[in-house]
Amino acid sequence: MLESPSTVSPAKGGETMPEWNEQDHVSRARSGDMEACDALVRQYQERIYATIYHMTSNHEDAADLAQETFIKAFRKIQNFKGDSAFFTWLYRIAVNNTINFLRSKRRRVILSINQMDEEWDSGEELLGLVSKDTPQRDIDRHELQGFLNAAMQKLSPNHRLVVTLHDVQGLPHEQIGEIMDCNTNTVRTRLHYARKQLQAHLSDYLKQ
Repeated sequence: MLESPSTVSPAKGGETMPEWNEQDHVSRARSGDMEACDALVRQYQERIYATIYHMTSNHEDAADLAQETFIKAFRKIQNFKGDSAFFTWLYRIAVNNTINFLRSKRRRVILSINQMDEEWDSGEELLGLVSKDTPQRDIDRHELQGFLNAAMQKLSPNHRLVVTLHDVQGLPHEQIGEIMDCNTNTVRTRLHYARKQLQAHLSDYLKQ
């Protein structure tokens, strides 16, 4: 599970900013404190937006879905029991909205090649291809991006989501399980299957 930032940041005039306290902000938001709601949005909007964008590949759709996520969250915040981190609960709302959106709209999905370089252990062939320092690198990466787009579209929404959450967002298996409402073994199985499927779809390109 992700931890809230615990460091104290310096402020103007030598003062220090208070530590981020998620529980306090959630409690105040449940009481109708709009400043607390705004603080929660500022704290998590970038990560929520990034996750949705990696699944929709559309800035406008991602912005709309992120806004809808926070609206739904604050409308339902009285239902938040604190059994998990608020961020995990918020993530679950975001991904459920996005999965429903993808199922209805069948939008394209782009997986960032830059993130793939650093975070996806997809085998020596693929890593070598996207990491080559050669004049053809940019061309190779652009072409591979197209193959990845097509490959990701062939995955089911749940398999696409687990790749996005783990390989792009870097969330641990345990938190992904909370978000997707399944155990860690199911997360690992889905991730393994999704990676195998992506490698299979990319095999023709890798043989070139």
